[in-house]
Amino acid sequence: MATKKQNIFKRLGNFFVKSWSELKKVSWPTAKTVAKNTGIVLLVVLFFALLLLGVDTGFMYLIKLISNL
Repeated sequence: MATKKQNIFKRLGNFFVKSWSELKKVSWPTAKTVAKNTGIVLLVVLFFALLLLGVDTGFMYLIKLISNL
């Protein structure tokens, strides 16, 4: 025999209570760690953007050189 489902509001309330309980267990990083990691990510993104720009420019130059033959 199937058990009857709880009221939608009770299930929703239970979900939020359990979620809040799990969020209390999370070890949140400090502001200094977040700033450091953000800086690293921005530098890596900038590096790869410049690398792709250089490769794209090089291919564009080669294509113009070949198409002028």
